[in-house]
Amino acid sequence: MQPIRFVASPHFNDRPEHMPIDLIVLHAISLPDGEFEAQHISDFFLGKLDQDAYPSFQDLVDVRVSSHFVVDRQGNITQFVPIKKRAWHAGESEWQGKNNCNDFSIGIEMIGDERQPFTRKQYTETARLCRTLMQTHPIDKTRIVGHQDIAPTRKWDPGKQWDWRHFNRSLAHIRHLYPSIT
Repeated sequence: MQPIRFVASPHFNDRPEHMPIDLIVLHAISLPDGEFEAQHISDFFLGKLDQDAYPSFQDLVDVRVSSHFVVDRQGNITQFVPIKKRAWHAGESEWQGKNNCNDFSIGIEMIGDERQPFTRKQYTETARLCRTLMQTHPIDKTRIVGHQDIAPTRKWDPGKQWDWRHFNRSLAHIRHLYPSIT
């Protein structure tokens, strides 16, 4: 288990006062599409993406997004936004009658896409991260959802390659947690 690395994204703001954090949203990301280069994702969340590196990056000019965490293909985790702050990961969204899921959720991006399976390490470390967050926030396993669940007309992720049964088995068997997360 590697320590969680923190790299501060400028793409966040304050959550509404007295808003409990009670949802985890799982995402999938690859930049460019189908490639799993963590540096491009990090640069994107930091507002430093070289839009000339790939033609598809031109579509990302002036896009400001972030997530609290990114889990790479080897299971290494980078945190971009403190938990107490609102990361910009969910966009227009709704869960169980509450809009603006960024207000009350933690966003976790796994590097992957719809075409290739996620790695065993990603399942293990995403489950470990979720279990750690569940220890300090009112979140149970029914409140860990996919981006497609909160924005079904706009988003597909984490998609058909994310095996929820495998993830839930990993979540149930986690024994060691990460030290406190900021």
